[in-house]
Amino acid sequence: MSTTTTRPAAPGSAGAAPRSAQAPAAGPTTLTLAKAITAALHDAMAADEKVLLMGEDIGRLGGVFRVTDGLQATFGEDRVVDTPLAEASILGTAVGLALRGYRPVCEIQFDGFVYPAFSQIVSQLAKMPARLAGTAQVPVVVRIPYGGGIGAVEHHSESPEAYFAHTAGLRVITPATAQDAYWMLRQALAQPDPVVVMEPKRRYWDKGAVDTSAAALAAAPGLHSARVARPVSDARVREGGAVTVVAYGPTVRVALDAALAAAEEGVELEVVDLRSLSPLDVGVVEASARRTGRVVVVHEAPVFLGMGAEVAARVTESCFHSLEAPVLRVGGFAVPYPAARIEEHYLPDAERLLDAVDRVLA
Repeated sequence: MSTTTTRPAAPGSAGAAPRSAQAPAAGPTTLTLAKAITAALHDAMAADEKVLLMGEDIGRLGGVFRVTDGLQATFGEDRVVDTPLAEASILGTAVGLALRGYRPVCEIQFDGFVYPAFSQIVSQLAKMPARLAGTAQVPVVVRIPYGGGIGAVEHHSESPEAYFAHTAGLRVITPATAQDAYWMLRQALAQPDPVVVMEPKRRYWDKGAVDTSAAALAAAPGLHSARVARPVSDARVREGGAVTVVAYGPTVRVALDAALAAAEEGVELEVVDLRSLSPLDVGVVEASARRTGRVVVVHEAPVFLGMGAEVAARVTESCFHSLEAPVLRVGGFAVPYPAARIEEHYLPDAERLLDAVDRVLA
């Protein structure tokens, strides 16, 4: 692993790299979620030379998941920086760079490796704008591959999103599709505030249509907007229905698979993809809950004090007289993430989700 450190070029200096011949052209194209992130990073760096990348093995190697593959060759070692294996140092340096006018994008190699940087994120990054009374901004983006399902060893399959969503001063987002992965990262890089991007690593290889055109930008949902998700070209799963299923990140696909299975039995599920965890767009969830009268929330993180608890509380407070059943939560168990050979028993799947659907319908 590289321990090379380099000094980024000053903002406004000459020598911005041209668009790579390998980068996807504007307009619809099919990309994996991982390559959509690559395209977003490329296009953001091409548009603004103050954007730079920092992380372990992100340069010549292109990252563990090859998300930054080719970017160092295009933009140079001054803008795609292979850092030492020190997450606290990466984030601490990023805070200083942001205060000097840069837009650092920090990659945390795996979710379980973020904890050494936790103090920098919650004590410095999140609080710096308030501490400085608005006189300075810290536009740092922290990319964290999270969740399980890839057969990894200990500390490589965590779901730490609730820690960051609970921290005032941080924006926390999580794309579930390739299109959202591209545009949400581009939108995050335009924010004046620090943004934590939780990337569902088990979905890195899922493919989808990605439109990088100006028209697509105009039509893109807001960074913190939830959406009703539907399987492509499947008229059986439509707006409204018997049960609202709220999901985000890696479990959106689980919820859509459950919706298709339920449709075979004549039960319609409306899937809401939260997209943003902080701030939380509860309006879309509440509107769906009032239509269906029944809500199930699903996420990979442990149910205890997870994001589902906040969604359930909000829905109960605002939609109490519309509910036909208590809001149920489906997720991981209150145990350390298990060994890879038994992780399928830990992760919520369509079967466990449909069991909860049966219970709210009963």
